[in-house]
Amino acid sequence: MRKLPLFFIAILLSGIAFSQTAPKKLKLGNRAADHFMFQIGSNFWSGAADSVKKYIKTINRSANVYLMIDKPFRSNPRFSAAIGAGIGTSNIFFDNMEVKIDAFKPKLPFVRTDTGNHFKKYKLSMAYLEAPVELRFMSRPETPNKSIKGAIGIKIGTLLNVHTKGKTLENSAGTKLNGFTTKISTRSYFNTTRLALTARAGYGIFTLFGSYNITGVFKDGVAPDTRLIQVGLSISGL
Repeated sequence: MRKLPLFFIAILLSGIAFSQTAPKKLKLGNRAADHFMFQIGSNFWSGAADSVKKYIKTINRSANVYLMIDKPFRSNPRFSAAIGAGIGTSNIFFDNMEVKIDAFKPKLPFVRTDTGNHFKKYKLSMAYLEAPVELRFMSRPETPNKSIKGAIGIKIGTLLNVHTKGKTLENSAGTKLNGFTTKISTRSYFNTTRLALTARAGYGIFTLFGSYNITGVFKDGVAPDTRLIQVGLSISGL
């Protein structure tokens, strides 16, 4: 765990040093200085208790959107630095389990509901205001949409909202009781700051991305030290 930030910094410094080798002058008229980056991903919890993991569904979709400003290095336009701002989200879907975020207890309760009435669909959702920073590489800066691309970075965020949502109440046999929907919102158990390492690689406007939270999802002591991992697809001009 402690080696990850050091590994990231080493790669970042190596990229900056390598970029100082000046190539031939390139025409960057087709390269936008700012752009939107949209990400569709799946979420995973690392470090969650085994008694909780087995009730988390396999696919936990989410979406992130950022406005990014890109600045190519004068010495080597194949490399650039980018900074931006936007909204990052994560959703964790549970099967026969509820997260009692309004419990007002020292420990956050994860309550099994497989032996009684339960919601057919139940999720824990989080939204953050985030500022991503990236060191980027583009193989063909003159034609961004026909270029191999890669990026490593870091993003810091502040928690905007946490809520649970349950839809369609069923009994223990899976029979629908009613179409009741409940939504509970409170940040009491959650770490309000998020710091994550990020990486992307791909071609043209499409890249695969991954992120790993350095900070835990929950406050110290209320739940096991749980880290969010996201993987998915990015759509972006750079």
